[in-house]
Amino acid sequence: MSDQVPAAADLVEIARRVAERAAVHVRTRRAELFPPAGTRASDDSVAAKSTPTDPVTVADTETESLIRGLLRSERPGDEILGEEAGGTVDVPTGVRWVVDPIDGTVNFLYGIPAFAVSVAAQIDGRSVAGAVVDVAREVTYWASAGGGAWAAGLAAEPVRLSCNPVRSTDLALVATGFAYSRARREQQGALIGRLLPQVRDIRRVGAAAIDLCMVASGAVDAHFEHGLSPWDWAAGGLIAAEAGARVVLPPADSRSADGHATVAAAPGIADEFLGVLDRIGGLDAMPD
Repeated sequence: MSDQVPAAADLVEIARRVAERAAVHVRTRRAELFPPAGTRASDDSVAAKSTPTDPVTVADTETESLIRGLLRSERPGDEILGEEAGGTVDVPTGVRWVVDPIDGTVNFLYGIPAFAVSVAAQIDGRSVAGAVVDVAREVTYWASAGGGAWAAGLAAEPVRLSCNPVRSTDLALVATGFAYSRARREQQGALIGRLLPQVRDIRRVGAAAIDLCMVASGAVDAHFEHGLSPWDWAAGGLIAAEAGARVVLPPADSRSADGHATVAAAPGIADEFLGVLDRIGGLDAMPD
């Protein structure tokens, strides 16, 4: 790791540059790998990971390699934890970069325009800087600890983000996601059945990093999901928190198999929403 740890404001500039450069690659490769009139990839472009429904594409591995190279050129001594190439999940002393080259790979595979690049910097296991690029919309979200959360589209001026002023969980639009394992999906489906009558509606976008940024921007009022890995929440969780959301995150050394809950809720409903989740078992871990 590097001997000198820079300020969060410096780290977020690196995260943003790297994430935006990687997003260009993802956007380009989507057009190259998939025909304009369809979504079928070549046979050597897609493989399965944890289950047959958990895909990885050549673009995922290429993009993570690109990100790692860019980060090493900026911060050569820092550790890197990425979804595809891995890295130690144990929390190091100093700076660790946590990377998801394509969050929402299934969406990427099918051509659904909701997938993101996520790059975060953690110090001693706590996210202090992060950037998420919504690739299809060409919108970048970023935040640094104590510096607020921001977003900007292509050639647009940055806008400071804040959560919706919603005051009742009954009126809350809630984003969520589902696991790849059948057993956990069954539990999550039952949980959604208990939650749905108590909120406005549910949205399943398919990319947790985007969900968390949607809480920050007010596009949804809350997000919760079980079994996220650090690369899923490291940047988006910070962005939501800096926009005013109440955020509950898994331990920094956890993995998806541990089944911890990730929650982000607009401040006006945070107590009530967390209370609802607690009553229906939504805060309990769902280990594989």
